[in-house]
Amino acid sequence: MGKAEIMHLIPAERAHRSAIDEHTVCDAIEGIGDLARVHAWSDRFALLSDPGRLALLLAVHRAGPIAVSDLALATGIRDTAVSQALRLLRAAGAVVAEKDGRIVRYRLHDQEIAELLGGLSTAGPTA
Repeated sequence: MGKAEIMHLIPAERAHRSAIDEHTVCDAIEGIGDLARVHAWSDRFALLSDPGRLALLLAVHRAGPIAVSDLALATGIRDTAVSQALRLLRAAGAVVAEKDGRIVRYRLHDQEIAELLGGLSTAGPTA
């Protein structure tokens, strides 16, 4: 098998660089996958990086649909801060609002975040 066949996943602009193990480089590139997906996950992790937003998402995941005032009570975050965080989460597509008369309840909308949160809520603390 020729070098070109082994290094078929190396982008042309990096083809001049040498590799120690071409197969490992190609496996790494396959692991990275589509860069648009990498950026999408990076945006999701940015949403999850704030402890307040993460707490809100965990609460919505477990108990949603749930009202802003109930989220504030559950998380200990002020109502106004909860509303601001939910605005950001809604703009990012992580949650959706459902009007129930005068009450607005939030539920998770992003299924991939829901799956990730499901793993977090069942995992025990790490040392």
